Amino acid sequence: MNDNLMSITPAHTSVVQKSVENRTADDKASLAEVSEQFEAIFVNELMKAARAAKLFDDPLDTAGSAPFLEMMDHEISKTVSEQSDLGIAEAIVNQFSRK
Repeated sequence: MNDNLMSITPAHTSVVQKSVENRTADDKASLAEVSEQFEAIFVNELMKAARAAKLFDDPLDTAGSAPFLEMMDHEISKTVSEQSDLGIAEAIVNQFSRK
């Protein structure tokens, strides 16, 4: 094979094109995954703020239950983000997909 840059054949360009297409598909999948994770973090922060508001005194709200509530809120945030359409993830994907 000749390494001369002047002798690029159509076979070389098709390999490069396929590589770019594969990378673009991987980038889109990664962007979608990261945007879903960001949406879950956003929902988790909303839940933290709602818990901090303390609209009423909960008799079960103790220092010992705080870590478990945080874990529960984290899991609920992930579930809400995955199962409902809040639109945050889609907006992020649309914003970063523009060229």
